[in-house]
Amino acid sequence: LTKKCLSPQDYKGQKLAEQIFQGIILVSAIIGFIYGYITEQFGWTVYIVMAGFALSCLLTLPPWPMYRRNPLKWLPVQESGTEEKKSAERKPKRYAKS
Repeated sequence: LTKKCLSPQDYKGQKLAEQIFQGIILVSAIIGFIYGYITEQFGWTVYIVMAGFALSCLLTLPPWPMYRRNPLKWLPVQESGTEEKKSAERKPKRYAKS
């Protein structure tokens, strides 16, 4: 019996999601700071950063297909009988007496 692993993201997809998340947070923080400074309202800065956070969560948390373009290649499944056979073929180790 083999199971196919349906991972939500591969390693390159995780890196892409992290870059998108950090980029959106950084841009929204800069825009929020500038807009809040111009209007002299700190509340707008917070709102813009929160909107950027919500947008980044929407783009990075669901398992979008763009995060699954490079699936992992797994080793083939070995039958459990081969492991028992290999261990039975091994000779037990002898330890030197002290």
